[in-house]
Amino acid sequence: MRADRHESAVRMTDRAFRFSTSLARALAGDPVRVGTENRAKLAAVRAALASFADAPDALMLLPAAVESGVPEQPIGLREIAHGARNRARAALESGACALAVGIEDGLVRLADDEPEGSGLCPADEGWVEIRSVYNLGCAWVTDGEREGHAFSSAFAYPPECLEPAWRDRAPIGDLFDALWRSHREPGPGGAQEAVEGVRRGPADECASGRSSGNIGMLTQGRLDRSAYGAQAIVCALVRFLHTDLYD
Repeated sequence: MRADRHESAVRMTDRAFRFSTSLARALAGDPVRVGTENRAKLAAVRAALASFADAPDALMLLPAAVESGVPEQPIGLREIAHGARNRARAALESGACALAVGIEDGLVRLADDEPEGSGLCPADEGWVEIRSVYNLGCAWVTDGEREGHAFSSAFAYPPECLEPAWRDRAPIGDLFDALWRSHREPGPGGAQEAVEGVRRGPADECASGRSSGNIGMLTQGRLDRSAYGAQAIVCALVRFLHTDLYD
């Protein structure tokens, strides 16, 4: 791989960057392995890398079906970050590549977000646990030597689907899909029946997490799943963009 090919992959306006060799290789077309087969997450990785590439069409992304090593519904920063890290490292080990990326979403609680003047009674604790729980995504990027990770912005789910996800670790994506259908595509039965029904059966084949995402449905396309995930990936790449500042 010639050095001038790597350099030509960097936008001419971005000469303030000090790219790692691994990132330069990735932008020039060397494989990037991603620890998922989810199309929205793969699109997020492509969008993030393309924003730094002079020839985005040269990017080569290879999906890898790997385990996250955390519960299906991660809760807390530790589980979310560990899931992203485990996916990235497993993807790296799945074959030769310049970079490997892992993405994991989960639920976090802002412990300081409480009603003003509240005493710590059970009702208040319930409010904190539900009304202060947000979805947060983590992206982890590694080349085997250097690692960077960062987080997406956070958003709140409707309480009706959030409570069983937080309490029982039921997958929030399936719960949200059922709740959304019950309110926006009404049929027999109510919202609670739809939420309960998703626990008894498989996820819908066109579930939001595999299309525009829950955030895409909530914002009606103003921010879709791939753009939401790309935020965290771009931030995780900072360590690869300025090696002289971080190494």
